[in-house]
Amino acid sequence: MSPARAIPMKEAVLITSGDLRESANKVCWPAQEDLEGKLAACFENEGVALRRAFPVDSERGHGFISSQRIGMDVFAGIDPKANLVFATAAWQYTHHVLPGMRGHQGPMLTVANWSGQWPGLVGLLNLNGSLIKAGKTFSTLWSEQFDDAFFLGKLREWVTTGKVTHDLSHVRDLDPVCLPAEPAKLGEHLAKDLLKKKIILGVFDEGCMGMYNAIIDDELLNPSGFFKERLSQSALVAKMRDVPDDEAAAVRRWLDQRGVNFETGKDAKTELTNEQIHEQCKMYIAATRIAHDFGCDAIGIQYQQGLKDMVPASDLVEGLLNNAERPPVFDESTGKELYPGGPLPHFNEVDEGAGVDIVVTNRVWTALGLDPSTTLHDVRWGEPYPVNEKSEFVWVLQISGAAPANHFVNGYAGATSSRQPPMYFPLGGGTLKGIGRPGKIIWSRVFVEDGALHVDMGLGSVVELPKEETERRWRQTTPQWPCVSAVFDGVSRDSFMARHRANHVNIAYAGSADEAAKALAVKAAMFNALGVKVHLCGAVNVG
Repeated sequence: MSPARAIPMKEAVLITSGDLRESANKVCWPAQEDLEGKLAACFENEGVALRRAFPVDSERGHGFISSQRIGMDVFAGIDPKANLVFATAAWQYTHHVLPGMRGHQGPMLTVANWSGQWPGLVGLLNLNGSLIKAGKTFSTLWSEQFDDAFFLGKLREWVTTGKVTHDLSHVRDLDPVCLPAEPAKLGEHLAKDLLKKKIILGVFDEGCMGMYNAIIDDELLNPSGFFKERLSQSALVAKMRDVPDDEAAAVRRWLDQRGVNFETGKDAKTELTNEQIHEQCKMYIAATRIAHDFGCDAIGIQYQQGLKDMVPASDLVEGLLNNAERPPVFDESTGKELYPGGPLPHFNEVDEGAGVDIVVTNRVWTALGLDPSTTLHDVRWGEPYPVNEKSEFVWVLQISGAAPANHFVNGYAGATSSRQPPMYFPLGGGTLKGIGRPGKIIWSRVFVEDGALHVDMGLGSVVELPKEETERRWRQTTPQWPCVSAVFDGVSRDSFMARHRANHVNIAYAGSADEAAKALAVKAAMFNALGVKVHLCGAVNVG
């Protein structure tokens, strides 16, 4: 919600943030322009003039705030008590506008489109999570065409009262006394062991793409047993140079033997080449060796923006690291296999909330004898679809080609590596993508709120959709990335959007509904014993 206003609303000031990359801003601008036109008409119908805080730059070909400095300069001209509307139809860098929004005193509304092609809702969730971490009060809305009753009714509420209310009845705090005895005992044991031995998160440069919510301060991490080893991406590039060609070729051969389909071509600017894949195989080996050298329990590689002009994308590497079965990597001196028999957990885009989650999941799933392969995904988009003769809201979860093969139909044999989109990845590199295999999942998100660590978690399923529907959803989003069709049990689209504190969500599979419920109970008990505030979401019958 937002601060209440003393006088009727007559005017609101609009801001928007874009990418650091001008190529992306130009491509996304028509969708943003369309959103702003529809939004202005909605405000006009409510008797409110929606005024841009800064002009469109015709020379640059867009009207996005595209750097932190530009954002600060724009906010210098905004009345700190103005009615402020942030609207986006694109992925955006939160730090471009966070300095201004952090100090804003008037009502704030964040708004996004609802589109698979133009991922404004992903940018919105990142900004919302960052504002929550920063302790700011705000309201939030989303719409596909800005003509639906939900959006128009909630917009009227904000114009009238300065705040928007959402149904958050799907969220409840964990009562640890109500957890089943056996899972509670195991979770507490795992937490005690973690606190005794402690965890090192290897962080290859913090702050990917301005995601303030993805950075967790040491003062919050350390009491729960997590400590950072701050590593440099330049060291990763240097280590890649030391990897012999024959070792990189062995990784590629391992993947070929398991049936991974590499969609290769000749034009490195637009196609995936064998040379790009070779460099990615070197990165996989180098990252594993650096992690071992520093005793890391999990690692996160920033890649964007720090490495995008240096080496091919890290996503194939990340997908391999998160899988229980992966190409072996050996110590340079002793020849001993490093991190054998399981994943070396990786948190994409150095999202430290996901990093904490992925370590806890790894400990719990391993203790239960479940497959510890796990990943985060973008909450990319979704639409209703009939599942088992019942209409369900089916989300499309995607991450930039970094999901583990064990999450795909047919594993590695069902996986494809496509070239990353040139607009974001000028040096290319392959993804690791596939169709999410049907099964029970536990979803979760670790976040910072009110100066403390929290985690939301719930139960759900990855569902199998008809081939035509899966292909349609893939075309609507990013076909180079995995396509996971997920249902979150007992949580509606709008309630999830109103509550979720990030653009990312972690998922891990369980073999059955009973296994999923038990795994969630152990995970909740472990987080609780680590001092993290646990919130159960949707249809969860434990705790």
